[in-house]
Amino acid sequence: MSDINRQKIVDSVPQKGFFGHPKGLFTLFFTEFWERFSYYGMRAILIYYMYYEVSKGGLGLEESTALAIMSIYGSLVYMSGVIGGWLADRVFGTSRALFYGGILIMIGHIVLAVLPGDLTMLFISMVFIVIGTGLLKPNVSSVVGDIYAPGDTRRDAGFSIFYMGINLGAFISPLIVGEVAKKSFHLGFGIAAVGMLLGLIVFAVTKKKNLGLAGTYVPNPLTPAEKKKVSIIVGISVVVLAVVLGTTIPAGIFTLEVFITLVGIFGIAIPTIYFVVMYRSPKTTSDERSRIIAYIPLFIAAVMFWAIQEQGSTILAAYADKRTDLTFAGLEISPAWFQSLNPLFIITLAPLFAWMWVKLGTRQPSVPKKFALSLLFAGLSFLVILLPAYFGGEDSLVSPLWLVLSYFIVVIGELLLSPVGLSATTKLAPAAFSAQTMSLWFLASAAAQAINAQIVKFYSAETEMMYFGTIGGAAIVLSLILFVISPKIQEKMKGIR
Repeated sequence: MSDINRQKIVDSVPQKGFFGHPKGLFTLFFTEFWERFSYYGMRAILIYYMYYEVSKGGLGLEESTALAIMSIYGSLVYMSGVIGGWLADRVFGTSRALFYGGILIMIGHIVLAVLPGDLTMLFISMVFIVIGTGLLKPNVSSVVGDIYAPGDTRRDAGFSIFYMGINLGAFISPLIVGEVAKKSFHLGFGIAAVGMLLGLIVFAVTKKKNLGLAGTYVPNPLTPAEKKKVSIIVGISVVVLAVVLGTTIPAGIFTLEVFITLVGIFGIAIPTIYFVVMYRSPKTTSDERSRIIAYIPLFIAAVMFWAIQEQGSTILAAYADKRTDLTFAGLEISPAWFQSLNPLFIITLAPLFAWMWVKLGTRQPSVPKKFALSLLFAGLSFLVILLPAYFGGEDSLVSPLWLVLSYFIVVIGELLLSPVGLSATTKLAPAAFSAQTMSLWFLASAAAQAINAQIVKFYSAETEMMYFGTIGGAAIVLSLILFVISPKIQEKMKGIR
């Protein structure tokens, strides 16, 4: 997108009106609030829905299979951001892409809520939600970047406020959906569908007044010749995929294990290809190439961080259900409620971090150093959760306060990495790949969860200490390496802090 178009967008957005930020932040804040309400409400109960017995309303899958599916699902949700970013950059623009995505997400939740509960319906629902989130998630964050001028010092604080909106939705939904799911998993999924509907209503009603031109431009539109070529490629790909799946699945060749392995390969291969394509593109300037090089170690650090943080919905969710004493202070705790801890701590601490970055100004740590610190806290959060087995053995139920402490520590790391990473991505992105670079940021989580799908099978009560200790220790070592090379990374960022 040209600098002239960027300026037109900023000029069209009312620059005051939401906590001293552009008015469009209100629309994006509440759109993402309701989208995250729907997603995290569904995610809080999905693992239990998969491995609980049929008599309890679940699907009765093996726990290890459910954990792997959950990780692959999370990986595909973020991997689909590649498609969503490409469509926004070249076909729809970010505004229409995120609206269409919200509709698909809502349909996915309705499938889980209304249709009969079996594995086929689960996978159909996942397809809708995966594609819908790929259209919505990276593009709503890109629009947040669009409503600020390039040199606007409010940008980092704005992303922190936006990030708090994400976590308000994520905090409330497990409490509500987790309680309702005690009676019916399907009713819980229905509440998630209603949440996405409310998000679509907020966006449709307020976007024209609050967002102006933000999200309406297509930065790198397809030419007529490219449209024809893409249509042919998509058509051939769909036919080939249908034939391959139609023959290999009945023959027992394409199994769930094969699919998990393929997603793991794609989780690493796709971001690698992305970096190569952006770096070699003639539309990328020399300064932008330098920034891409700087972005690579940040991306690797993000993969390591999310590999730990995202296990909150898999390993730690199962840990809450089977290893934790769910009676606390006379109350019967739902294991799904622990999914609210992460967003609760973010809601509490995000304003403090936003204030701190504004107060420090140019004296705040550089982006690479913030990433290094985030990895340190992520590693410590896993070292903490191995202590109950060390002190009390592998068979006894542990106090829920251990999980509370682990979630608290990893949240400190998340606030050092996630909003900072979102902001840095919008600043380091090549102009011709703005939305796609935001998709690349979410591919860090996709790669992390693709890796998790391979390693969750090594977790058991017997290997608990080794599992948490190995992964936590690896994160701490990587944080030290990143801290040492941070000056070199900063130099490659060409003036971006």
